[in-house]
Amino acid sequence: MTQSRTSRLLLSAACVVIVIAGLRSAGDIVGPVMLALALTIVFHPLRAALERRMPVWAASVVVLVLAYVLILALTLALVVSVGRLAALVPTYAPDLDELVADLGDGLAALGVAPPQVEAVAGSLDVGKLLDAVTSFMSGIASVLSNLFFVVTLLLFLAFDSAHASRLAGQAREHRPQLVDALATFAQGTRSYLGVSAVFGLIVAVVDTAMLWALGVPGAFVWGVLAFVTNFIPNIGFIIGVVPPALIGLLEGGPGLMLLVIVLYSAVNLVIQSIIQPRYVGNAVGLSTTLTFLSLVFWTWVLGPLGALLAVPMSLLVRAVLVDADPDGRWRLPLISGQPDDETAAAAP
Repeated sequence: MTQSRTSRLLLSAACVVIVIAGLRSAGDIVGPVMLALALTIVFHPLRAALERRMPVWAASVVVLVLAYVLILALTLALVVSVGRLAALVPTYAPDLDELVADLGDGLAALGVAPPQVEAVAGSLDVGKLLDAVTSFMSGIASVLSNLFFVVTLLLFLAFDSAHASRLAGQAREHRPQLVDALATFAQGTRSYLGVSAVFGLIVAVVDTAMLWALGVPGAFVWGVLAFVTNFIPNIGFIIGVVPPALIGLLEGGPGLMLLVIVLYSAVNLVIQSIIQPRYVGNAVGLSTTLTFLSLVFWTWVLGPLGALLAVPMSLLVRAVLVDADPDGRWRLPLISGQPDDETAAAAP
């Protein structure tokens, strides 16, 4: 019996809901698996270069060691930062209470009724904001600290990736669109994570030196936070600037807070909004709106790690559902540097 269009639509929607529910319930597994896969993709060009100079097993070992060193370094930096932040926040508890009390007195002096003053003062719990930052960094560190699963998975992926080219060649004979789609996903993921890591390190070093020069406590903590949030599209800069700005307010008053915000904006907006996009370009093929929705969705599904892997996860979904569909090319945006079909057809 032929199904109506409405029935097919409802059935597809139900399948999507089931898949999303499954991903959310298995987030503790899906997140680390995607992280290990992304690291394998990032190191694949190095692996290909090493295989021309040494045996395949030796290239696998080198790539595996580099991936382990990267995970250990990031885990150590996050653990140290969370510990430093946990020790720093309680020292400002009296200052936070005094700040809220001064705000309440100011509103009362302006003639605001006491019930409204109490409501505003009760909603402005700055300590909860700093606790949220600590919880976010702790969530990332807890995923990375699950070294047994991630390390074991990386071990298998490092050696299995030696056969990736051969398997792709065999699959291309039967599913060329799927192989091309997965290759596009790998290239987009590599470009996004690689460039984000390089510029994140630059931003972290500059921000740390700047905060240290201004005398803001916890400069190293906020530098690590700037590096991590550089992988979060759209709102990463906002997340990274709020904690040091609040610490600057408590440490040196509104003047220091304003200076931190201005310098952070100058450094991060220039690097992340002007220079970095020129290197990434439009390789990922996701609009700003889709990138932001991806951030919200994958954070809800996978937790803090989903915020860092939002773009790779969306690229994978697009590769499987859109790029691999021969009739779905019309859904794709025109990527800079790639001719459209008419231009390609007219080319000699």
